[in-house]
Amino acid sequence: MSAVESPGPVVEPTERRPARVAELFLLVLALGAGITAFAMVGRSMTGDLPDGFWPKSTALAVVALGAHVVLRIRAPWADQVILPAVVFVNGIGLAMILRLELADMSGANAWSSLLYTSLGAVVAALLVWFLRDHRWIRKLTYTAMLVGLGLVALPLIPGVGQEINGARIWVNVAGFSMQPAEFAKIAFAIFFAGYLVTNRDTLALAGPRVLGLQLPRLRDLGPIIIIWAASLGVLVFERDLGTSLLFFGLFVAMLYLATQRFSWILIGLVLFAAGAVLATSIFPHVAARMDVWLHPFDADLYDSGASYQIVQGTFAMASGGLFGTGWGEGYPYLVPFAFSDFIYSSLGEELGLTGLLAILIAYLVIVQRGLRTAIAVRDGFGKLLAGGLAFVMALQLFVVVGGITRIIPLTGLTLPFMAQGGSSLLANWIVIALLLRISDNARRPSVLPVRGTVAPGGALNDPIVVGDDAGTPALGTPVRRSVADGPGTGPAPSAPTEAIDPAWGPDHGGERR
Repeated sequence: MSAVESPGPVVEPTERRPARVAELFLLVLALGAGITAFAMVGRSMTGDLPDGFWPKSTALAVVALGAHVVLRIRAPWADQVILPAVVFVNGIGLAMILRLELADMSGANAWSSLLYTSLGAVVAALLVWFLRDHRWIRKLTYTAMLVGLGLVALPLIPGVGQEINGARIWVNVAGFSMQPAEFAKIAFAIFFAGYLVTNRDTLALAGPRVLGLQLPRLRDLGPIIIIWAASLGVLVFERDLGTSLLFFGLFVAMLYLATQRFSWILIGLVLFAAGAVLATSIFPHVAARMDVWLHPFDADLYDSGASYQIVQGTFAMASGGLFGTGWGEGYPYLVPFAFSDFIYSSLGEELGLTGLLAILIAYLVIVQRGLRTAIAVRDGFGKLLAGGLAFVMALQLFVVVGGITRIIPLTGLTLPFMAQGGSSLLANWIVIALLLRISDNARRPSVLPVRGTVAPGGALNDPIVVGDDAGTPALGTPVRRSVADGPGTGPAPSAPTEAIDPAWGPDHGGERR
């Protein structure tokens, strides 16, 4: 009988920290695109570099490189493509706002947008720096729900809410305007992720099967009915079709991610369609939006100004053609709110279809990397949160671009990172910070062996057990122990043959792998 070998020293896999050279290289290209756009705008419109060219360029470079340094120190394993893509679209958006400001368009302010970009990047850097594990946010599940509902209801408070262009989606506090729905989408994503990771088994398995669809139980429909009612409330009382669609689409998409049941998508689409038809037939402002969408070139609608913006935006994109008129050579200022709601049509006129496709590809890269992070992260809460944040950005992109191109009715949402608006810039930088933090945890090499593998340096037949030299279990301390040569000889392994993650458990927001 062979003696049992004493446990050897623990051998943990190590991997060199990434130098993030790829991210730095891509950041240089993204900064080059934005700063070159600044210079081309000035050369075209004034014959020289625009006023404040060097301060603006330096500020954008400091924002991008500062975020890069923070990631190298606190999140070295984070995705290396997300930040450069964000800097690229942010820089192009700032260049277009600068171009409209030089054309003396009322409301366009490149310095203000750059200030909020810098503030958003600082907030994102602080979030990455101090939030070491995204699973901590799961403790705020129901707090996030209350915060989200409070933010949605804030514009309805008399004296605080402010109606602009027929939509009551703004609040004015101490002279500062804010669109609280931009932050509410983050709070709702956190709440949905925490709620669904706890209740997904009930939502996925319980309920009758009708016509090939696994339907949920009636009592499980409660959350989706509440969100449906809240979405209709936003649509009716705040007259904001875009935010209503954004919130409801986020919840239905995260339900599908959690349960993989197509019936939730079908139910969600039916409920939203029914609510939209009901609102169109009852409320005049919703019906007016539908008329503008279906008949924008109607003479009465155009002469009254109802469809003037969408028609001018369509003409602007048509004038751009394939390659655009060039920076400073078009007439984007003829479109109302060309620096915010209709910045996409402004870019289409001066950059053409080619430029618009490049911008869309950059956005799709951000969304794709977010969804890839959701697939790679190990815990269920992180999967749902990353997937929800990536989807809400994709849905917002679709709602904005779809409204301008008349695929869907026009909404009041803004294009993330490009349109002028402090609330949008701040909120979307926070979304990027959360995605980067989750991707760092997803890509960071674990000291724990993967199921079905052996500890580094061990024999192929050595099981992985949890325990210390005295046999007392010690979480997170994988050691090797040999098995006797033959059956019945030597002690059989009584501990689990896989490592246990010390972060596992409902208190930590993790789940068994």
